[in-house]
Amino acid sequence: MPRFFIENPLAVGETATLTGENARHLAGALRVTVGEAVTLCDGAGTDYTCTVTAVEREAVSLAVEAAMPTVAEPTLAVTLYMGLPKGDKMEYIIQKAVELGVTAIVPVATARSIVRLDAKDAAKKQQRWQKIADEAAGQSGRGILPRVETPIAWKQALSRLGEENTLLCYEGGGAPIGQLVTPADTALSLVIGPEGGFDPSEVEAVVAAGGRIATLGKRILRCETAPVAALAVLMEKSGNMA
Repeated sequence: MPRFFIENPLAVGETATLTGENARHLAGALRVTVGEAVTLCDGAGTDYTCTVTAVEREAVSLAVEAAMPTVAEPTLAVTLYMGLPKGDKMEYIIQKAVELGVTAIVPVATARSIVRLDAKDAAKKQQRWQKIADEAAGQSGRGILPRVETPIAWKQALSRLGEENTLLCYEGGGAPIGQLVTPADTALSLVIGPEGGFDPSEVEAVVAAGGRIATLGKRILRCETAPVAALAVLMEKSGNMA
């Protein structure tokens, strides 16, 4: 069933209208007809089952038949702090992290990040990254649109991590990540380094701020593989892979 995000909540019995790109996608690419079912989501965890009542190229009207909580949202809210990687790796990381249930993604310029973005480039990147996250959310049946922030400096990230339930994945050791989360956990921050990993001083700073160090095993994973592996374990151990 086609699925689209909307900006405002709906009420059963009212008529919703999709316009612009969403309407063109429904009418053109998907070729929906009157009577077909479409799911709308308000981005706040509620899905609406709708029936198409009219189709035009720039506007598709739908009757709202039922409302229900989105079943795909995990009970564990994970904020991914990701060391800025090279090239288009961040796009892959964002797509897969959203599919796996991440709530927010914070790109971070760490000591070993090769990429350095000025304010203009950072803003442009954020817009593209958010679009990738939005598309992944729709494809994977998410009930929210996970936010992707503009890249921040390590010092800024550290000040936030000290206030959060933080796990930093480190190739230098730590507790198995699966032992650091339970179904009772509702929120945590996951910190992953760029190519080259973390500077030891960064790891020490996270520990001093109250964070815990996690390992993903004896093999060293690429920076684009590590968040996918870590999120899969966190979702499994928190009961969100059933």
